[in-house]
Amino acid sequence: MARIDVRKTYKLYIGGAFPRSESGHSYEVTDAGGKFVANASLASRKDARDAVVAARKAFGGWSGRTAYNRAQIVYRIAEVMEDRRPQFVTAVRQAEGLTAARAERVVDAAIDRLVWYAGWADKLTQVVGNANPVAGPYFNLSTPEPTGVVAVLAPQESSLLGLVSVVAPVIVTGNTAVVVSSYERPLPAVNFAEVLATSDVPGGVVNILTGAAPTIGPWLASHMDVNAIDLAGVAGDAALATDLEVAAADNLKRVRRAPAAEPDWNAEPPLTAMTDFVEIKTVWHPIGV
Repeated sequence: MARIDVRKTYKLYIGGAFPRSESGHSYEVTDAGGKFVANASLASRKDARDAVVAARKAFGGWSGRTAYNRAQIVYRIAEVMEDRRPQFVTAVRQAEGLTAARAERVVDAAIDRLVWYAGWADKLTQVVGNANPVAGPYFNLSTPEPTGVVAVLAPQESSLLGLVSVVAPVIVTGNTAVVVSSYERPLPAVNFAEVLATSDVPGGVVNILTGAAPTIGPWLASHMDVNAIDLAGVAGDAALATDLEVAAADNLKRVRRAPAAEPDWNAEPPLTAMTDFVEIKTVWHPIGV
């Protein structure tokens, strides 16, 4: 007797748990050849709000950790991904239609990207901070601080390497994230959520929603408790990107603008991937006190 496959419905990842969508809706996920693979929860406006609440709740504890400790935790994500490497290779092959060899290179690059950002965690302050010369008997010190809750519209084409490349710089600098995965290629993102849940990342630091960026994006862009938004996931859609920028202006969010087309995620990331989501705090202190 032939065995019937166990069909899976992937859930959302909010606050360290895996709830179904509040709407009860899901959608079919197919591989690059159009073959059914699984169902994924279709995140709603309410799910987005719940994710923001979870991210805000986690922000104080995460931003208060030492940069060295955040580096250890991001490195731990890479360790767990390395252990689950075959699973990610399969997910990338299904999502992006790559050969086994190319999918392996993508997974390796994503793991290496996490290690690269982990190394930056306790070094960014030395690069962008400063002891400023001032006229008077004062110490004047500038240092970067996390901006808060960051909404991330993940790239649509690069379902794993692009995802890691936009999430890692947000959390390594002390922010928390609400991430909308690629709509057509969510499998690497939901596998990444399972890695986060089994690593040392506190619940709520990263929240992953499967659904459509044009549907969820406007609610995140206009949400008054979201401090910044990365529009990587609407690359090439100038009209939607403009609408989201306008919505974000209601509470003066930091906006990382959508590129005209998806960039080459294999290239070394710019420093702005981290500095776009930090604020520079300057402190004056009298000398000798």
